[in-house]
Amino acid sequence: MSDPFELARNIKLVLFDVDGVLTDGSLFLGDGGEQYKAFNSKDGHGMRMLADSGVQVGILTGRNSDVVAHRMRDLGIDLVVQGRRDKLNALDGLLEQAGVSTEHTAYVGDDVLDLPVMRRVAFAIAVADAHPLVQQHAHWVTALPGGRGAAREVCEFILQSQGNLERMLAPYLA
Repeated sequence: MSDPFELARNIKLVLFDVDGVLTDGSLFLGDGGEQYKAFNSKDGHGMRMLADSGVQVGILTGRNSDVVAHRMRDLGIDLVVQGRRDKLNALDGLLEQAGVSTEHTAYVGDDVLDLPVMRRVAFAIAVADAHPLVQQHAHWVTALPGGRGAAREVCEFILQSQGNLERMLAPYLA
């Protein structure tokens, strides 16, 4: 099997699923049908650091949510595709928009809906609490679960593999 550190070294685009990856998978619904999701602020900061290092960051999720759109705007992430259960077809549009091929793309997923994309990209990542089949098809599995630091772990792993982690953390140590 390929060395995850080597795979991460060539990544120019990281796509994240939302429910179960950027959140713990819980869906909070109000009486009027409003959706509420809890995002980890450390994950968000990791995504910003990754983007600031030159690696593009995007979202590819099967559900539609105004909350996700709002959170991604807050993070400055423009590559956002929501409401696409057929993620593989949506992938092509995101790659074209980003100007990146699958050979330089990573995807972070947690459930079987993510498998078609994970099987196509260069670096498939599963969160620690992902479905066992998803973990089986991943090049790397995070130590942390979705919504609880897994995205930050991914971002720092890629930054480290590309020799940029110390540079991105240096301003906080000055």
